[in-house]
Amino acid sequence: MNKPLDLFCEVPCLTEYSNPLKGIDLQKKWFKSADKRYIGQYLQKFVEYNKSGFTFLGVYPFLTGADKNTSLCFRTSSYIGTIPLRSSDTGKQIGDFFVVPRFTGRDRFGDYIEILNLLGKEISPEIIESLPLASGKNFRPPMYLEATKFINLLELLIFRSWRKFDAIEKISSQASGQINWNKYCLNEYKIENRLKFPIRKNILSELHDEYAEIRYVFDLCQSELLSSNTPLRIRLSLKKLLNMIEGKLYYQEPKKTNQIAIHSSDSPTLKLCKAQANRVLNFNFVQSTAWRVDFSVVFERYVQYLIREVAKETGGKLFSNFKIHANSSKYYTWELKHLEPDAIYQKGNLLIYIDAKYKSNLYNKIDYSDLLKDDHRHDLHQIMAYSSFSKTEVKYGLLCYPSHKLEIKETKYKNSINDSINSIFVLGLPLKKDIVNEAKRLLMNELSAIEKRVIQLEINKDLNYNEL
Repeated sequence: MNKPLDLFCEVPCLTEYSNPLKGIDLQKKWFKSADKRYIGQYLQKFVEYNKSGFTFLGVYPFLTGADKNTSLCFRTSSYIGTIPLRSSDTGKQIGDFFVVPRFTGRDRFGDYIEILNLLGKEISPEIIESLPLASGKNFRPPMYLEATKFINLLELLIFRSWRKFDAIEKISSQASGQINWNKYCLNEYKIENRLKFPIRKNILSELHDEYAEIRYVFDLCQSELLSSNTPLRIRLSLKKLLNMIEGKLYYQEPKKTNQIAIHSSDSPTLKLCKAQANRVLNFNFVQSTAWRVDFSVVFERYVQYLIREVAKETGGKLFSNFKIHANSSKYYTWELKHLEPDAIYQKGNLLIYIDAKYKSNLYNKIDYSDLLKDDHRHDLHQIMAYSSFSKTEVKYGLLCYPSHKLEIKETKYKNSINDSINSIFVLGLPLKKDIVNEAKRLLMNELSAIEKRVIQLEINKDLNYNEL
């Protein structure tokens, strides 16, 4: 597949060290007026020139080599998205920089949408003002992403009563209600029309204009989701839901609109549905600018979902984003007032502190990078700080990283001074829907084994106490 002419570079998120782009090759394509002898200086200026865009997308460019042999490499974070770039030699706009999800397959957003449907959470792209993307609409989030969000919100709406008063005019034999006397006067000269009153009545009904506009947006989304623009697995997963919604809206006639009004009296569900409908309606009219999505948020909610499902099966409890508050008579401006692990699993006396880190550690198991070591050291210290609040003899923590395959590894840290132990599990978790059941089984087995250990330690402790 040839690289598009308007694409400067495409790198997966969580890339520790991208393939180097040779300075000479960049000069031939993008910096044609630059002097080949000083290409390193031009690349340094290029990095500084586009610093704000790289910072927004969480991209860290760095140079290797010198002079003619200078190359440009990139380190990416948890963000995916696209930013426009400017040339350092002319100041003119060149190609776009695109960070893609770290998934295999033809469709870049398929796994993302399946996970969001599983979590039932909306995570919208973040957009900033910038130059229009050189690639236009080619590298912005696809329309079926917005259409899927609308369908999920509409599913919630159709099971709620949404009636409005609709004003209709009809002919009545009784002079009741709001009578259109001007219209009556035009016809009352005929004897047979003197008892025919054109009246206006307000009828409470679900067949009103705003619901008709929602039906119009549904038709647009259904057309997009069933088209070849949408990956086959997304089409198949939504087909049953689309048929169900179409049956519920059978008597609604679609009414074309460019904008659906949002009223302060609307329910929260209705406001969300209308807002998403407007995003669908405006999709083709919004200028393509720099955007990003933070996959670390998606991964955190994914881990919380898995542990919550496991807790239901094992009889435990899950506390998501539980705050451990600090208590002090005086706080420094830089001091933390609370700690907040992503999740805490509790069953009896057992507490397991869980932290989800969307980082590239398990994608680079044999890499000697100091950055990877520093990242893991920070993560390890953080999870051990959380687990210190457990009352059990052995402290337990679970660090979750994205990975190509499902795996788990335990490391025990023992203090030889007082024989205290901190047991840290590292869980490699692919961000894919089809791995959920296997991941639940793996976690249930590990939690069951940990629970047995805790119970055995308590029994041994009681026996030793009785002997004394």
